[in-house]
Amino acid sequence: MSEPEEELQEEQRDNTKKKKKKKEQRSGKKKKKEKQEHEEQVEVEVEEQSECVVLRGIFKLGKKSHDVLLTRTRLTWTPIIPETPTGDVSMLQPGVVLLQDVFAVKVKRRRAASQQSGGPVLGVAVFYGRRKGRRLEEDTLHLHNASAEHTNTWYNTLKELLTGFSSRPRYVKVFINPSSHKKEAVHIYREHVAPLFKMADVRTDITVTERKGHALSVMKECKLDEYDGVVCVGGDGSVAELCHALVLRAQLDADSPVKPVKAVLPLGIIPAGSTDVVSCSVHGVRDPVTAALHIVLAPPPSPLPTSSQCVNVLMSCLKTKSDPLFLRDQDPDLDPEPEGEESWTTNQGLYLSISIMSIPCLSPHAPQGLAPNTSVANGSAALIAVGNTSRSEFIKHLKRYSSSSGQFSFSFVETHSVSAVRIRPRLPTGWSEEESEEEGDPRTTPIIQAEGTAFPWNIDGELVEIANEVVIRVHPRLITLYGEEVDEAESTVSCSCI
Repeated sequence: MSEPEEELQEEQRDNTKKKKKKKEQRSGKKKKKEKQEHEEQVEVEVEEQSECVVLRGIFKLGKKSHDVLLTRTRLTWTPIIPETPTGDVSMLQPGVVLLQDVFAVKVKRRRAASQQSGGPVLGVAVFYGRRKGRRLEEDTLHLHNASAEHTNTWYNTLKELLTGFSSRPRYVKVFINPSSHKKEAVHIYREHVAPLFKMADVRTDITVTERKGHALSVMKECKLDEYDGVVCVGGDGSVAELCHALVLRAQLDADSPVKPVKAVLPLGIIPAGSTDVVSCSVHGVRDPVTAALHIVLAPPPSPLPTSSQCVNVLMSCLKTKSDPLFLRDQDPDLDPEPEGEESWTTNQGLYLSISIMSIPCLSPHAPQGLAPNTSVANGSAALIAVGNTSRSEFIKHLKRYSSSSGQFSFSFVETHSVSAVRIRPRLPTGWSEEESEEEGDPRTTPIIQAEGTAFPWNIDGELVEIANEVVIRVHPRLITLYGEEVDEAESTVSCSCI
């Protein structure tokens, strides 16, 4: 046999092995899926058997009759085969909707185009949130039955069970920032949020903000005991203002001007900004429908760890000599504002950027977040300090955020989990001769020179003059958010802008 023939046969054997391996993998995945479905089915059956059936009836779903069971926690339906009154009933795998996912129920009627009310009963429509990846989508279960008595019994019982979810809001204060991002906030609210609120019988009191600080001034004066929650339609800046407003109002009501006080109302966030890192961190996506469903369904809310400093404080591309940078070591059992001496670590050096984030700051551009080692509710902050390095190396570090890992695997990047940070910049006139720094050296001269005693900080894109030092402290569990804990955001952006 010639050498080319031997190589060809060897290649064919390799291909055969690869095909066999792929076939085995597919078979294994299929068996695993079947096993998982069987386990889920057994779990559903066990839970159904352990629960008392509230109602049982026959409805048509599509063109087929189904046996429908209602318990206090779920609605299940199974096709009846054959479809004869005296035939044997063969129970197949049932469909299931958990009542905790149901936000509305309506009676279906046949009406003419000009008819506003009345009409023959057709059955019951059950509206619920269905998960699709990171998103929640609105879906409807149509239960057809022409009996008015039968339909009304089911409608009234479902409504009564839904009222048992006492944590769901019935009246909310809504703030809409019409200037957010592309000025789409009003449109987003009207098209995607208002219809869901109306369907779920959530009443609203709406304020369209006219200026910076408008929401804060309204929150200082309004009667909070009338509402079940506050909703923000805007970007991260709007969220920060409302967090500030909620905590400030709690301090005023408690006559506690210094010590932060837990806000009395939960906050719902509808994303309408340019990045929406807070919304992504509590919903996993920048999707107004998902956010609205989290509000109307009120799943176990997430406690936001900080007060008005809830959004990351990012001093980006600010080249300054710091003297020194203090880090407060994080201890889960440590009181956030203890009496007596605090445990501080001190670093000193030249930094390109200093980021302090008490939430992971997820976004489509950074699916695992700017601070992936923290979370919405763990009560600590992530400090990410980028030391002096070349522009190309700094850009490499930034671009790593769009991938799965490696953004901190640089010698010039240091990370810490902290409960407080004190940053003390040093004026150029204060540098000592022992530091051997030459006048005008581009490696040690700040990009923005300080004038007098005020230091210009680039904080999350805004220049702020702050005298002396900056102190950031985590105040845990002050704000409660409608949402759920997520560890990664939906990535829909392929960004090569850096």
